[in-house]
Amino acid sequence: MGKIIFYEDKSFWGHCYERSSDHLVLRSYVKQCNSIQVEKGSWMIYENPNYSGHQYFLKRGDYPDFQKWFSLCDSIRSCHVILQVSSNCVSHKIQLYEKEELQGQMLELTDDCPAVPGYTELPEICSLNVVGGSWILNEMPNFRGRQYLLKPEEYRRSPDWGAVNVKIVSLERLADLH
Repeated sequence: MGKIIFYEDKSFWGHCYERSSDHLVLRSYVKQCNSIQVEKGSWMIYENPNYSGHQYFLKRGDYPDFQKWFSLCDSIRSCHVILQVSSNCVSHKIQLYEKEELQGQMLELTDDCPAVPGYTELPEICSLNVVGGSWILNEMPNFRGRQYLLKPEEYRRSPDWGAVNVKIVSLERLADLH
């Protein structure tokens, strides 16, 4: 179980709404979200209902304004608690491809990668296969910027993981986040 508290104003002021489980539509409970406290667990929050739109991974801690979770707006419309498995039980593996449909040059990773450019010869990542464990993709180096949660499956083109015209620049294994 997790526990997350959404506040309408910055610095944990104003109307608040607490959740301990997933929620598809938050709009009727919180009109805007300017600060968040994550008291238990890790969460993926989404700018749109039904787990869609830009998504942000939040681990335990305080986020006094929406810029602290790298958002450009105060819109949070759904949330999903992340059930983490001990990294001792999960073997992480992801295959990155330079072309859609899992074609072209491939790079396989089993560890976090803070900056794909420079680490690999791939010009860009157009498709990928999550073979083991869950991963978070980031559009900026050092695990910053927009994020995308990926579970084991094939992602044959970037819209399959929710990205459109976005380069993936860093990746991290979910179980290693505290």
